[in-house]
Amino acid sequence: MAVLIVAGLDPSLSNWGQAKGVLDLDTGTFRLNELDLQETSPDNKNRKSVRKNSDDLNRAKLLYTTMSRFLIDVDMVFVEIPVGSQSARSMASYGICIGVLASIGKPVIQVTPAEVKLVATGNKNASKAAMIDWAVKKYPDANWFTKVRNGVTTHTAKNEHLADATACIHAGVKTDEFSQARAILNSK
Repeated sequence: MAVLIVAGLDPSLSNWGQAKGVLDLDTGTFRLNELDLQETSPDNKNRKSVRKNSDDLNRAKLLYTTMSRFLIDVDMVFVEIPVGSQSARSMASYGICIGVLASIGKPVIQVTPAEVKLVATGNKNASKAAMIDWAVKKYPDANWFTKVRNGVTTHTAKNEHLADATACIHAGVKTDEFSQARAILNSK
């Protein structure tokens, strides 16, 4: 049985979602083993003494360190590449994410947000709730974020980033790039 340890990443400066598991190349079956959400926020306590670019650098270092640790045993990474934005602040966040992603020293397969949503829900404009619903139903035993209110356990909106990271893997294995990589791996 040929297997790969694979990861999916949903990058964002504030909420970086990561999913990891084992992909059986013979059957195409994926087993989700780990979810991680790295949250960063601006340092508003020291707003007057910390420059914005210094704060961005600290957040980028945290994302890099966390991602690098998460990917240490991974063979291949599937990434939902962020798209540009209209505001300068969003573009700065985009640039930080692209820079952190560029540091990945593993094979990377890029997927689009539309591919991620389509593979999970069949709708390229799927809502955050639909993505979470898909992921939780597909992997009910994963360590999803939950809250209890009036004795009822529900999944929180934070799961959006974890669901997208998980769906990145499902979208990535459907790409031509992965098919080519798989053919190379199977020929060895």
